[in-house]
Amino acid sequence: MIADADTGYGNPMHVVRTVRAYERAGVAAIQLEDQDFPKRCGHFTDKSVISADDFVRKLAAALEARENDTVVIARTDARGPEGLDEAITRAHRYAAEGADMIFVEAPQSVEEIERIAAEVQAPLVFNVVPAGRTPAVPDADLEKLGFRMAIYPGALLQPVTAAMAAALVELGGEDPHLGEGPLGIFRAVGFDDWAALGERYR
Repeated sequence: MIADADTGYGNPMHVVRTVRAYERAGVAAIQLEDQDFPKRCGHFTDKSVISADDFVRKLAAALEARENDTVVIARTDARGPEGLDEAITRAHRYAAEGADMIFVEAPQSVEEIERIAAEVQAPLVFNVVPAGRTPAVPDADLEKLGFRMAIYPGALLQPVTAAMAAALVELGGEDPHLGEGPLGIFRAVGFDDWAALGERYR
């Protein structure tokens, strides 16, 4: 099981606590990212990232805190706010720090995916997000490029959410018009209201 640990939920001390808790739960791998807190879905706009220095301190804390053979995946969300060059630079740095796998989130073209695969010399993770910012690439092609793992965060959530919404409409409810992709899932749990609050108190 790969568990998404988001930003580690705070500073390096919080990351240590997160790693220990996730290991007690029995996960095989954790994923930590360099977004600012509170984070946003990797395929949304308006993301922001902390400095690479700050994330390296979190990553070091995670690597030192683990007591099992837990795989630590370092994810960078810098592609959106900072551009692909910065995302690749961070990927190199996180790999040098000792991350077991590297995850460059939300490349926006096949050419970007190919560049990440060619330039980042580390085991790579690919995020399959239908209707997200990254184009669809067959698993066989990802493997040829050198990606070692693909994750499917919406593979179960999206069809289940759509089926529940349809069933509720049949019972007389209003069609929520959730839409495709990750935004549809988030809207099912009140994303629009929370986004409005975020803008209000920005």
